[in-house]
Amino acid sequence: MPSTTETLRDSRILIKETIDGVAAASRRDGGRDPKAQPRRKSDPYIWGTYIMLLIISVVELFSASSAEVTGANVYMPLIRHGIFLVVGLGCVLGLQKIHYGYIARFASFFALISLVLLVLSNFIGVEINGAQRAIRIAGFTIQPPEIAKLAMVVLLATILGRNQCRGGVYNKGIVFSALVVMVFGLFLWRNGLTNTILVMSVSISMFIIGGIPIKKLAVVLCIYALGVGVLYMVKSDREQDDEFNEIGRTEAVASSGRGSFGRSETWIGRINRHLKGVDPYDPITDENRQVIFAKIAQANGGVLGQGPGNSRESARLPLAFSDYIYSIIVEDTGFVGGAILLALYLALVARAGVIAYRCTRAVPAFLVMGCAVLIVFQALVHMAIVTGLFPVSGQPLPLISKGGTSVVVMSIAIGIMLSVSRHAATSANKEALKMEDKTLPTDMRTENFSQSFNEPQK
Repeated sequence: MPSTTETLRDSRILIKETIDGVAAASRRDGGRDPKAQPRRKSDPYIWGTYIMLLIISVVELFSASSAEVTGANVYMPLIRHGIFLVVGLGCVLGLQKIHYGYIARFASFFALISLVLLVLSNFIGVEINGAQRAIRIAGFTIQPPEIAKLAMVVLLATILGRNQCRGGVYNKGIVFSALVVMVFGLFLWRNGLTNTILVMSVSISMFIIGGIPIKKLAVVLCIYALGVGVLYMVKSDREQDDEFNEIGRTEAVASSGRGSFGRSETWIGRINRHLKGVDPYDPITDENRQVIFAKIAQANGGVLGQGPGNSRESARLPLAFSDYIYSIIVEDTGFVGGAILLALYLALVARAGVIAYRCTRAVPAFLVMGCAVLIVFQALVHMAIVTGLFPVSGQPLPLISKGGTSVVVMSIAIGIMLSVSRHAATSANKEALKMEDKTLPTDMRTENFSQSFNEPQK
């Protein structure tokens, strides 16, 4: 029969061996708790697409900036653009670590700030390419329309996510969302018709993603069309006075037979010229210069292109480094390169769809899809303009065209997508679901019904 002293000694030996064994196992496992959940990482496919777009941006912007290059500052345009790419990369690295819930919480504040900047640009903005769309702050030029587009998407995602129900979105969410789009569209109207159409198209896509019934979607479309018609027909007293004081403007209005609001005459002229088309034997004018040289650049590209940096039309094509950079990409890399770039953007929205489908909550699903749709729609509009499918308009190619505001804003959109991919809980991760219930407010815990949109609404 062992004594009490021997029993205590054996217990101490057993405890010491257990502690040593756990410590050794912990050292082998990198010091982590064996029961702890593995740290989630951001989606590698989104990261890969983003890095590819940055590489293309650096190479093609250098090729397209020959008109800006001087003998003493050959690399200056590339350096300036590189600084904004680095700032954008910093935004992506920072946002991917922030839980998407914080982004959704501040969606209203972000939208309000962007709306204030947008209003200021309409009254005290700097005119760029014929439109009053930028403001100067501390020596920097900021384009509020680019910020407003992302702010509207984040706010829409939050509203639709909070009002998601089985079979669609509650009527309250549809009404609020439509009002948000109309308010942003009102102030974007004077900055550019393309931006207004773009935000309306993105919102319609988000409504479809949310499973809104066709009848309600048709009502929203009618409201949008009515709003655009009212804005087009209305003209302020000041604009009427300007029409009678400026002979050229009066003649333009008389020929169109309609009033103007913002840049209506410019849009009508562009649409008319687009419908008329361009003949190869037409004389080159300021009105058709971009269209003609963009088509020449794409024709030079052929199937495989002239090679990166060998563009011949970048010196003659206006805004080759921004609004028409896709034509330079096609000239350098040919039809194949242009198709690959299009596939990259489409892959981005496809990957976002996979992530959204896996989310158990509606808010992150709308966030990741809204940001992806915004990026891809803007890319498609840019490509359509350059290839002649749409009338001439200024729309940068996301993450590639020169423009600090656009690069940073689109990088923020990528950061939000990565945040969702990293922090949003899936049905397979029970621990993440419990943590999400503890950290998210009640109105952000709405279930994602993406797998059951066809079920009747209760």
